[in-house]
Order: sequence, then structure tokens, then C-alpha cells
Amino acid sequence: MDHLDKVSAIIVAAGTGKRMKSTVKKQYMEIHSRPVLFYTLKAFEKSNVDDIVIVTGADETDFVQKEIVDRFKIKKVTKICAGGKERCDSVYEGIKQIAGMSKKSHASKSEIEDGVRSGYVLIHDGVRPLVTPELINFCIENVKKYGACIPGVPEKDTVKEADENMDVAFTPDRKKMFRIQTPQCFNLSLINDACDKYYDEIRKNDETDTVVITDDAMLVEKYTGHKVKIIKGDYRNIKITTPDDLEIAELYLLSQENDY
Repeated sequence: MDHLDKVSAIIVAAGTGKRMKSTVKKQYMEIHSRPVLFYTLKAFEKSNVDDIVIVTGADETDFVQKEIVDRFKIKKVTKICAGGKERCDSVYEGIKQIAGMSKKSHASKSEIEDGVRSGYVLIHDGVRPLVTPELINFCIENVKKYGACIPGVPEKDTVKEADENMDVAFTPDRKKMFRIQTPQCFNLSLINDACDKYYDEIRKNDETDTVVITDDAMLVEKYTGHKVKIIKGDYRNIKITTPDDLEIAELYLLSQENDY
């Protein structure tokens, strides 16, 4: 496979899932006798991605390898690595694996430039098990066209911005509002550059003064200036955060005709 066209996926499964109020992390909770992470990986296995890196908790790598990857014969997984303190740290650990970097945290700019390869990377939440191979392939088509793209769906409800007293401060135009999903997709060198600049900023400044990163596209938007294209997502591609989300996912998966 030519590195210019190689498409890798990072599945981020290092979260603690506090809002689920369970001793079992949400990526390992079972839907129809299979863990949530299984469904996520199976969709990427069936898609046109070339390889998969899973980022998980430091003490969970062996469990994921044996109980999910090996058990369910997920063949495209090439690496399972430990994540970091925050989600963006976990994403960066995955990017370094794909780029051929060492496991050392916060590699220097020269190290990244020496080690990075070409290609594309799709970054996906491990707890979005309803993603489809069709959506993943659509993302691949568009990242090759735009260099950076994210799936999103139009907001159905009116959105209000509140002030500190919970009074309405502003009502955005709903027609311009989108719920952004994953996989978020980038040229590998582009997201590498964004991460590098972000961690440079952290090293130079007090970490509390660094902007809070809420998704991968925000890194690219802020630190490279590259335009990020919003493409058509799927309302079913929900993120499992609360027990209600788990029930919805169960219903969706029960209605799907698949070979899971």
C-alpha cells in the first residue's frame, strides 16, 4: 500500500464513562452479548480503512487484545496502545503510532517531521457503535478531496446560549447549527502539525492558559487554519454517554440485518 493513499483509523476507547454511573466502562458494556467496542471495530473492519489503532486505558490493552480483537477476529487492528490524561492526549498517542513514532509522550517537532508518513487518519469514538461502513467510506472519499472533514447532522432543536445566571444570552440560527460526529478525518501530516503546535503551546505556557480542545477538528481549525468541511452524517451514529443512549443503541442494533 502506497503511504500516499493509506487510510488508518484511531479508535479512542480510553474514557472512564463517569456519566454512565457504572463500574463497567461504557466501551466494554454489552449489547446483545457483545461489548460496545466490538460493534465499533466491526464497522471499521468492514470498511475501506487499511489498519486500525486502538487507544485504551493503560491497564486494559491486554484485555482488549484477548477479549475483543482476538475473540472476534478483528484482523485490521495493528496496534493497541495506552491513552493519555485527556482525549486529545489519547488521540496524539494514536497518531504517533500511525506516524511511526516512539511511545514517548509529546514528541518534538523534529521527531515528528522525521517520522511521519503520508496518508489519512480517521479518528473515531469507541463508544459510537452504530457507525456504518458506508459512512466510514463516505468519510474516506471526502477526506481525500478536502484534506479535513467531519460528519455532522443538522440540529433539529432550537439552541440557546445561556449566561452565568442561566438567562438566555443568544439564540443562534438553527439553520447553521450541526451536531458533529466522528470519525473526524484528516490528512495525517495536517493533524500531526496541529498536535505539534498544540503541545508546543502547552510547553511554553501554563497549561491552564491553553485553550480547551473539545474535538479533533478544533485542533486543525485553531492551529493550522485549514478549512474543515462538514459532510453528511447519520442521526443513528450516536455517542453512548448515558444509560438512555445504551437502550437506544440496543434497539437500533436489534433492528439491523447484519452478521454480528
